[in-house]
Amino acid sequence: MIVIVGATGTIGSALLERLVDLGVPVRALSREPAKLRNQIGEKGRSTIEVALADAADPESLRRAFTGASQLFLAMSNSPRQIELETSIIQIAAESGIKHIVKISSPAFEQSSPVAVAGWHQEIEKVLRDSGLTHTVLRPYAFMQNLMRLAPTVTTQNVFFGSMGDSPCNFIDCRDIADVAAEALTNPEVSGQIYTLTGSEIFSYPQIAGQLSALLNRPISYINMEPQELLHNLIEYGHMPPWLANHVVEIQTMSTVIPEIPNDTVKRLLGREPRTLDAFLHECVENFR
Repeated sequence: MIVIVGATGTIGSALLERLVDLGVPVRALSREPAKLRNQIGEKGRSTIEVALADAADPESLRRAFTGASQLFLAMSNSPRQIELETSIIQIAAESGIKHIVKISSPAFEQSSPVAVAGWHQEIEKVLRDSGLTHTVLRPYAFMQNLMRLAPTVTTQNVFFGSMGDSPCNFIDCRDIADVAAEALTNPEVSGQIYTLTGSEIFSYPQIAGQLSALLNRPISYINMEPQELLHNLIEYGHMPPWLANHVVEIQTMSTVIPEIPNDTVKRLLGREPRTLDAFLHECVENFR
């Protein structure tokens, strides 16, 4: 039995679909089981068991982990990340879980630190010290997060950032989920650390060009100083300060440390990763 923590997230929901296709028994955890059952629909109900659990409630986790051998761990980033994920790992070890697949972040860089990457670094250490077999997935920027640009594209034909013309690695969350499924079902893949990217890198000006062609109207990228972007994300994007700071730190890192795509997804899945062009075609209506 595989337990999924983060089943309603972008990666977790894609992983559920993949495991259903493979016919693998899954226990998906949620604080709102009825909502998750509706999300899963009829297709997954024969292989997916939905269980009530809360990451902040150790007893609910112990019940949910009973009889399971593997755990997929993908929690939304938050200031409580180290506390909650550490607790989950410890309870998993006590409950008989043998293998954990964790969604992490690109390696922490001293030359351009990202606080959230530091949190994941601490959690990875807990995993190493747990004695459990563990597979760590370190994906770069999610294509799905580009949807945050849609509000100003639709209303002002513009989006903002602080990356200049630095190219950035992007990856589709469905590819991350497919790699996670492989790690959970193929022992030859498990027990490693994998950095995940798409097959191409793109700058924000290039993405503006792609959107312009798709929408048949000019879309512009406006570059800001990091502190100006931070202010805008908090004041106009209504982001909590820690998340706005995370976005700015990631973009700053992209200007300091060159990003280069790798072939990990292709090696593990035997196919090319999904392209940014295909993703933007899929969601183009959201930018109209």
